[in-house]
Amino acid sequence: MDFFSLFILLIGSTFGLILRLFLQNNLRVNIGFNIQNTSIVNFISSFFLGILVALNFNNNQLLLLFYTGFLGCFSTFSSFIYQLFILFRKRKYLSLFFNYIEVIFISFLFFYLGYFLIRFF
Repeated sequence: MDFFSLFILLIGSTFGLILRLFLQNNLRVNIGFNIQNTSIVNFISSFFLGILVALNFNNNQLLLLFYTGFLGCFSTFSSFIYQLFILFRKRKYLSLFFNYIEVIFISFLFFYLGYFLIRFF
């Protein structure tokens, strides 16, 4: 990997991290049930990933910038796993199961929605 590719990766990951931290700390959503800010960030990330997959970039620099850099740092898989671990340690197995299913299912729906919107229009 050359220096320019590393620079592109650094730019994308920096903006992804800044946006994730901003949303996790400032986003307040009340839709009738408890949904974590980490989950919301993962839903948004899945939606953007669906859009990018539908656009089908062929440029390796854009792939590094958006897929690996921006979305790699914007999505919060490790935070999601940590939340599941906390539920496991508290022996809230039913909550753990439903949180896992909710995030995986809704993330896939957001991915498909982003993909479908780009393909449809």
